[in-house]
Amino acid sequence: MATKWDFSNKTVLLTGVGRAGQIGHSVALAFGQAGARIVAVDRNAVAVAERVKEFAAAGIEARPAAGDLTEPDVAALAVETAVKHFGRLDAVVNVAGGLTTFGPVGGTDPEGFDREIAINLKTAFLMSQAAVEALAATRGAVVNFASVAYFRPAAQMAVYSAAKAGVAALTQSLAVELWPRAIRVNAIAPGMVRTPENIASAGEGAHYVEMQQLIDAVLFLAGDASSGISGHILPVTNGVS
Repeated sequence: MATKWDFSNKTVLLTGVGRAGQIGHSVALAFGQAGARIVAVDRNAVAVAERVKEFAAAGIEARPAAGDLTEPDVAALAVETAVKHFGRLDAVVNVAGGLTTFGPVGGTDPEGFDREIAINLKTAFLMSQAAVEALAATRGAVVNFASVAYFRPAAQMAVYSAAKAGVAALTQSLAVELWPRAIRVNAIAPGMVRTPENIASAGEGAHYVEMQQLIDAVLFLAGDASSGISGHILPVTNGVS
């Protein structure tokens, strides 16, 4: 398949890859089609193994790394997988996360708050932390997933908005800290992306970001074309301000 991006001889680690047709799976496939070797990370071992088989059938070199990304050892294992099998790590894309706590602040329990922060912010922190030395060796990049909710917080979404604001702040702080080590750190802030799950929830008539629009933004920030950009939170909203 022809691609406008070239990641030949590069290794990209992506989290949240297990669910077919969702963002992590689609972005990982795009990196593979652009020539990258893939380390696919997900807490669902069966699902991520299926994705890796799919990638291999398409001629994409890929390795799985399964486990709960809120645990530091899992992030370290994922980085080790990249270095052991492919000899290098050029980019980390922290897709894992999501909206699981929706409702008024008064009705949000502490467990829901902790879960939202853990799956969105803690996973990005631990994965980025684990990857620093490997990325410094290749002058690599981190691409985090914030959300348009960071720019436009909404009622019923206070916890999710706070978690994604944390991802944005983490991104900008790491960008300053890691620039002297030649590691760039940026984030995508997408609106609602056209995926099977979102269509089932919001219907066909909602305003969606198209998957290819999201893919192009992620690959741009992960690749050499954005070599002078770090600390940027890039909204991808398909025309909605």
